[in-house]
Amino acid sequence: MNTINQTLSFKEKNISFLWQHILLCLSLFIMTFGVALCVRSDLGSSVISTIPFVMTIAGADGKAPALTIGEYTYIMNFVLVFLQIAVLRRKFRPVQLFQLVIGFLFGFLLDVNMWLTSAVIPETFLSKAAVQLGGCCVLAIGISFEIRCGSVTMPGEGLPVAISRATGMLFSKAKIMVDILLVVIAVVLGYIYFGSWQWQVVGPGTLVAMILVGAVVKILEPRLGWFSKVVCYRPGCRRYLYGLARFIYHKIN
Repeated sequence: MNTINQTLSFKEKNISFLWQHILLCLSLFIMTFGVALCVRSDLGSSVISTIPFVMTIAGADGKAPALTIGEYTYIMNFVLVFLQIAVLRRKFRPVQLFQLVIGFLFGFLLDVNMWLTSAVIPETFLSKAAVQLGGCCVLAIGISFEIRCGSVTMPGEGLPVAISRATGMLFSKAKIMVDILLVVIAVVLGYIYFGSWQWQVVGPGTLVAMILVGAVVKILEPRLGWFSKVVCYRPGCRRYLYGLARFIYHKIN
């Protein structure tokens, strides 16, 4: 995309930047919809929402500030960015502070999707499993799109990247380490506030999400070249609409 941007005028670059981040917002909406479904499954939320979820439950019970899951997500993302600064110090690039904006939007959209999925109340184990699996797949689609958008990383990925840069550790190992740490903190918070393991927060669905989301992303990644073309499409409203209609027409026919 950098090569393409070099051929664009200043005005076109700005429009291209705006279009890129409109698609990023769409990706975040899809991601948070998947996270909301995992929360609604009652089998365990996705890793990134375990801490906000347990804090929200504690807040509803009067044992912590009564904030929404999205609001606790803002706070957690702020902490994750602060930890990146602490790890990288002078190597931290100021542009990565944009993660705070992305993290805020992620939390806001998570609250929106929690509201949109409020009618999803699975009662049987099979229905809960179906909601969990559906949430994992939707989350993976959103992550795949977000990666293709090529903006700054989410705070949850930014910390493993920072650890990897600072220590030379493989990103995959750093990511697993951070994910395990978030889950452990959520479990500990469950014991602090309720004296027991909160299975609806960290449950079998959490383990499924850790494995399945990454697997689905790997399957989707080679098949999303078309989305990169959409992201890199030359700006211009009428030209875009015409090109998108032609693209869809050729795909259907």
